[in-house]
Amino acid sequence: MQKRKELNLGYSDFKSIILENNYYIDKSLLIRDVIKGEKSVVLIPRPRRFGKTLNISMLRYFFDIKEPENHKLFNLLKIWQTEEEVKSKCGKYPVIYLSFKDVKGKNWDSIYEKIRSLIEKAFLEHFNLLDSDIFLPYEKNLFKNIINKNCNQSEIENSLVLLSDILYRYYQQKVVILIDEYDSPIVSAYPEFYEDAVSFMRNLMSGAFKDNKYLYKGVITGILRVSKESIFSGLNNIIVHSILDDAMSDKFGFTEDETKQILIDFEVDTEYDLVKKWYDGYKIGNSTHIYNPWSILNYALSFKEGFKTYWVNTSSDDLVKNRINERNADETKTDILNLLKGETINKYLFPNFVYNEMKKDNELIWTLLTFSGYLTVVKNITSNFYELKIPNYEIGFVFKDIILNWLNDDVKVKRNLLYETSNFLVTNKLKDFEKGFKKIMGDTFSYYDTNTEPERVYQAYLLGLLAIVGDNYIIKSNRESGNGRYDIMLVPHNKENFGIVIEIKQIQRKKEESESDFQSRINQKLEQARNQIEINEYYKELTENNITNILKIPIVFGSKIPYVFPIVNKDENDFE
Repeated sequence: MQKRKELNLGYSDFKSIILENNYYIDKSLLIRDVIKGEKSVVLIPRPRRFGKTLNISMLRYFFDIKEPENHKLFNLLKIWQTEEEVKSKCGKYPVIYLSFKDVKGKNWDSIYEKIRSLIEKAFLEHFNLLDSDIFLPYEKNLFKNIINKNCNQSEIENSLVLLSDILYRYYQQKVVILIDEYDSPIVSAYPEFYEDAVSFMRNLMSGAFKDNKYLYKGVITGILRVSKESIFSGLNNIIVHSILDDAMSDKFGFTEDETKQILIDFEVDTEYDLVKKWYDGYKIGNSTHIYNPWSILNYALSFKEGFKTYWVNTSSDDLVKNRINERNADETKTDILNLLKGETINKYLFPNFVYNEMKKDNELIWTLLTFSGYLTVVKNITSNFYELKIPNYEIGFVFKDIILNWLNDDVKVKRNLLYETSNFLVTNKLKDFEKGFKKIMGDTFSYYDTNTEPERVYQAYLLGLLAIVGDNYIIKSNRESGNGRYDIMLVPHNKENFGIVIEIKQIQRKKEESESDFQSRINQKLEQARNQIEINEYYKELTENNITNILKIPIVFGSKIPYVFPIVNKDENDFE
């Protein structure tokens, strides 16, 4: 039996992976796409951990004129089965390579110093050129000054066009410029020193790509297409292939066939549909069933440990969390509630993203979430209007954690109270559920305005409930079942667990109404809600799914206090 190739997880140096015969998913046809591209510069925004750095590394080794023997790296790959016109480009161009993926800092000075170090490194890779006679006197001095950190910011901003010129003269070939994760410094700079970062990156990109007569091809990767006006101003030779476009749609992320092969090669015996639910779900252009590479490879190596949230633990979600948890983001939270219930939402996606506009336009959050990989497109409705959904179980955990943190930090509903109360609900401990629910509602009403309608506050609890029980239940609301529409239904994945139907009513206490009369009306509403469940057979969807253990729960908000049981001493078994 042939020994399985080793997987060097997290290693993104293409040459080492091939030479060491490590496991590799062949994405080499990206090279042909770049060579045959209609524009000289292509920007490819993709979510993090979708193979951007490895692909840029592959392009680097393919084109690099300094290493003509690199053609051996590609002999067994798909690119070597293409036309001679494409293969002839291998080892023919000087390459300038920069990766900004680790450029982060707490202030602009620290970010700038890291960028300057990257520029210095790019120049050092061509240190041998200093022995040639191609330099003008001032160019050699500037070349040395950049290496010795003895140059100003303006000289750094114009350094790539200088290096292009020098390389062209030396090799008599135009250059390939590869920039990985170009927007990382901008994300790190937002919001405090955003303008510093954008101004610098605009000048650097302009020097590298705008009217650079020494440029053969440029490839830029990142997460977002930052507005052309703020970064790529006046750059007419660039084309963008984003997650909304067909071009290069299968070159980042794993296709279904690639994923199935990985599971076979690593002898993963998990039911395939479960793997799909956890890590599938992305749509890029017209390519459907695109899998998150980082999660699939991690799972293939440790599948015996069960499913885990590999991708969501690879970086901070602070920007996303902060936008969702702002106090004026109630509509956003409502949309997330619907997404967590497995529904879709329709939103406008902005092709060009301007971070600074997020402060005044809450709708930009959906563009950020989609391009960053937290949501995926179901279909294009019209123009830039799209139907969106959460792609898989793993990403659902991000939103659940955000909601739980919001309830815990701002609304002051403690996680343990949510966990306990939710567990009481799904295990038929309804007296305890009612007690916990009243405590949750009291905490929640203290956060919202006193005039807030009870359903709004109940929704806050439902978000927490979704965050806790969503892995074991499908949670639905306002759907048809039997002869009417139920308010909430919890459909268990395990048919031996309780299925739950909830009907909600509300009443307000009348002026000068006695306590006993108010209690009597609450009891009447509870009975009405219970009868409504029975008469309309709201539970029919559960029985049709062969779920026999069914809880039929009325909830009445009486002046903002929730009641599950009549205000008399009755046996809670009435509801079993």
